[in-house]
Amino acid sequence: MNIFVCIKQVPDTETKITPNGDGTYIETTSIKWIMNPYDEFAVEQALLTKQANSGSTVTVVRVGGVKDTETLRTALAMGADDAILVEADDNLDSFMTAKALKGAIEKSGNSADVIFTGKQAIDDDCLQVPQLLAGMLNLPSVSVVVGCEEAGGKFTLKREIEGGTLEVYEVNSPAIIACNKGINTPRYASLPGIMKAKRKPLAKHSLADVGVADSDRRVKYSNFQLPPEKPPGKKFDAMDEANQASIVAEVVGLLRTEAKAI
Repeated sequence: MNIFVCIKQVPDTETKITPNGDGTYIETTSIKWIMNPYDEFAVEQALLTKQANSGSTVTVVRVGGVKDTETLRTALAMGADDAILVEADDNLDSFMTAKALKGAIEKSGNSADVIFTGKQAIDDDCLQVPQLLAGMLNLPSVSVVVGCEEAGGKFTLKREIEGGTLEVYEVNSPAIIACNKGINTPRYASLPGIMKAKRKPLAKHSLADVGVADSDRRVKYSNFQLPPEKPPGKKFDAMDEANQASIVAEVVGLLRTEAKAI
């Protein structure tokens, strides 16, 4: 099987985010980047599928800045066979990203038997790329998948819906499967895997190479700004019993008129 995994590099959740100079995106020069957590489940599921199908290969694909390929190398260290990077700005919209992934997969020369993705990215939370990619490739797609079994090119998928209920789907290969937390436990990259990853193939393409132009953009970002700072807290001295009633009334009034808490 030719197995592809679409991954995204996102800011670490503990990184301090600031808007860039013109407010069209965030400042990226000092950010620590990690693999999107949902994509870790996708990589692991791809590797499990490879183990169950002798002779299969796993290719990881990412669209984004070339400044740091650590995310792709992490996937290679986990056990993926090769990687593709489409060099682009990190602020592409979902349509451009999906089209770039489509072009990269087609340019690889291998026909995808299954494409795994995370259900969404934790930075923009758009939850659109897997569905857009499925539409562009004319493939069936199942998202929010928490259970995956494969036999003879047919996938049995458990999909989580509201209230914790599970839907079960049977999908023939090729298909796109968007993974959710709970589908598996991602493995850690071993030291030998990390060393091998440095020698595994990593192809690089431009947006033009994969058929994406500026005119493909559907969404433009502007006016990125931090939320307003919280006003300083207020302290009240209620040690004097004679003043406690009036202070309580004042605090309740502030909670109602300023904090809007009651």
